[in-house]
Amino acid sequence: MQELKYLNKYLFKYKWKLLLGIIITIISRIFSLFTPKLVGNSMTLIENSILNIEQTDDDLEILLARNILIILSASLISGFFTFLMRQTIINVSRYIEFDLKNEVYNHYQSLCSLFYKTNRTGDLMSRITEDVSKVRMYVGPAIMYSINTITLFIIVIIFMFSISPSLTIYSLLPLPILSFTIYTLSKKIHLKSTLVQEKLAKLSTFSQEVFSGIKIIKSFNMQEIVTENFDNFSKSSKRSSISLSKVQALFFPLMILLIGISNIIVIYVGGNQYINGKIEIGVIAEFIIYITMLTWPVAVVGWVTSIIQQAEASQKRINGFLKTKPSIKNYGKLLNSESSKITFKNVSFKYPETNLYALEGINFTIDSGKTLGIIGKTGSGKSSILELITRSYDVTSGEIYLGNMSLSLYNLKSLSSFISYVPQNSFLFSDTIQENIKFGNIKANKVEVIEVAENSSIHSDISRFKDKYETLLGERGVNLSGGQIQRITIARALLKKSKILLLDDCLSSVDTKTEKNILSEIKKNKIDETVIIVSHKISSVMHADLIIVLDKGVIIEKGTHEKLLSTDGFYKKLAQKQLENINSLKI
Repeated sequence: MQELKYLNKYLFKYKWKLLLGIIITIISRIFSLFTPKLVGNSMTLIENSILNIEQTDDDLEILLARNILIILSASLISGFFTFLMRQTIINVSRYIEFDLKNEVYNHYQSLCSLFYKTNRTGDLMSRITEDVSKVRMYVGPAIMYSINTITLFIIVIIFMFSISPSLTIYSLLPLPILSFTIYTLSKKIHLKSTLVQEKLAKLSTFSQEVFSGIKIIKSFNMQEIVTENFDNFSKSSKRSSISLSKVQALFFPLMILLIGISNIIVIYVGGNQYINGKIEIGVIAEFIIYITMLTWPVAVVGWVTSIIQQAEASQKRINGFLKTKPSIKNYGKLLNSESSKITFKNVSFKYPETNLYALEGINFTIDSGKTLGIIGKTGSGKSSILELITRSYDVTSGEIYLGNMSLSLYNLKSLSSFISYVPQNSFLFSDTIQENIKFGNIKANKVEVIEVAENSSIHSDISRFKDKYETLLGERGVNLSGGQIQRITIARALLKKSKILLLDDCLSSVDTKTEKNILSEIKKNKIDETVIIVSHKISSVMHADLIIVLDKGVIIEKGTHEKLLSTDGFYKKLAQKQLENINSLKI
């Protein structure tokens, strides 16, 4: 249970509720023990009546009626407190489940891009759903039944010893065998539980990828192969689950067998003691009921052990993520700079996952309210510059300044509020168009949403939809074109009204006229904001105050559009290929 120690902080948090649950459990068990005592007493009364000892038939009826009434009352009270026990302890497990899910989710939020590049979405989902559910069974039913079992064992055995120590010892002889069986099987359950959770995570990951890429799968007619792969994952998961179930299935038959042996011992040994006049007939009946009462607690030991082993395996997987530290350090200084000036001083950067340099010796300055264009071949490091500005990664060497202070000294949340970023791969949520745009500013009103939609040249498209801004989008905006998705994400970024706007090749799916209109609106409305545009197209960056040309992570050219055209280099050659008449496209 080493991994489960992590949950002790939650158990301590709800200690008073758990303590109340324990007290209620003890009360419930005490009332349940009225039954065997009274049944034994009734058996003795009947025996005495048959033998005509010290009582009349009227006395017998009154005594039996009294015993039955007490048994019914005690059973009702015991049942009521059992209900309260479940309401108390099971509710605690739900509170802990809620807290743990939030902790895992918040930790996911704090982790950087590298974590999400090296871990699959399906696995992340599995740990916050399936694994947390397994852990909840430990802090709920497992604890509840463990307390119930321990309480019942202690009270019952004390009662049994007070009646007949020798008969108690004989009837409990199978318990050491039970302990050894539990110890042996629980080790196997732990190993198989870990394997089951791993297989389930792989199946979940594969399913998530299939649903996300269903268009590609159908377009390449890969349904049969994907189905075959899914079938293989399912069968592998099924085999692991069945293997675990086979081990778990051994518990209950073994428990029932051992309880049956205990009953045989009680009847044989107790019968001999009764014949020899050492005990009354009611004691045998009482002991059989005691042993029967121990049947479920003893049987549940196996089930609880299985729950604990599965919870241990799941918590180990959860702990593996919770122990992951963010590679980006948050120094906690609030961003109070009014300046959106960005300076790169001899910046070099290599991605941790490849250990290859994406940028080397980058130097440039873009003043507040100015526009920077970044152009270059695929893989030249254009997007890497934006990822460094947003601190998705930290520089390998050199320094980036925002205003007059190093970017690394700013609070990450504060920095994020200072920047609007439209990534290369646009993402929309399964919500209405209006809510997707308002993601940039949830407090914005309809007028503001329409304004940024017009600035992004998407308003006319939205107006043609049946439900207009209330149109519900499919996953990732599947019911929109690529250009419409890009323009909605641009509108979302404009609505945020940040000091810095970063556009990462987000105009690639729009025509030249629409692109020109969007850039004109951005230039007109972003007078005091710094804009950085990354693109493969000359038309996207030609209006910028400064343009840098990248090749293999190095700046090979730098200047305005006119200056770069006057130089016989990469930029001029690219412009000649892309534009038939450069001067006619000036903004």
